[in-house]
Amino acid sequence: MSINAQKRLTASVMNCGKEKLWLDPSESKDISMANSNGKRRKKFPKKPIRDNHALRTLVKDGLIIRKLSKIHSRAHARTLNEAKRKGRHSGSGKRKGTREARQPTKFLWMNRMRVLRRFLLNYREKNKIDKHMYHEMYMKVKGGVFKNKRVLMESIHKYTVEKAREKTLSDQFETKRVKNKASRERKLARREKRLARGAGGGEIAVVS
Repeated sequence: MSINAQKRLTASVMNCGKEKLWLDPSESKDISMANSNGKRRKKFPKKPIRDNHALRTLVKDGLIIRKLSKIHSRAHARTLNEAKRKGRHSGSGKRKGTREARQPTKFLWMNRMRVLRRFLLNYREKNKIDKHMYHEMYMKVKGGVFKNKRVLMESIHKYTVEKAREKTLSDQFETKRVKNKASRERKLARREKRLARGAGGGEIAVVS
C-alpha cells in the first residue's frame, strides 16, 4: 500500500523533507490509514477532525520519526590543513599557477616595506634614533638595502655604536685641544714674563 500522501503530510507537519522521515515498517497499515494531519477543517473550523489515526498522533507515539541530520566531518580537512602548514602536499604536482602568480614579488616587496617602515617609526617614537638617522635609514629601506628587520636592526645598532665612538673620539680630541691650547698660552705667558723681566734688569744695570 502507498504511503506517499502520509509522507507528504508528515513532512509538512514536521517541517522537513520526505526523505528525512522514518516510518515504522511494522506499522505501515496504521500509517496508511492516517489521512489527515490532525488540524481543524477550514470549512468547519469549530468542528475538529475525529481521526484516531491522525499523523500527529503517530508522530507522538514514535511510529514516525525525523531522522538526525548527517554530520559532514571536518577531521580529514583539518588533518590536510595541518600537513600543508608543515609544508606537505606542495610539490610541483600540486601547483596550478606560475611562481609569480602564486606569490607575486610585488606583494613580497610591499609587505617588507611595511614591516621595515613600521619598525623605523617605532624606533623614532621611542627616541632610539633621531629624525636624521630615521630619514637616512628610510631612504636605504626604499633602496632595498635591507632584506629583513634583523638586518635593519643590526645596521641601526652598528650605526649607533659608530656614532657614539666618533662622538667619544671627538670629545677626547676637543679636550686634548683645549688642554694643549691652555698649555701654549701658559708657556707664552711665561716667555713674555721672562722677556719682560730680562728687559727690566738691563735698564737697572745701565742706571747704576
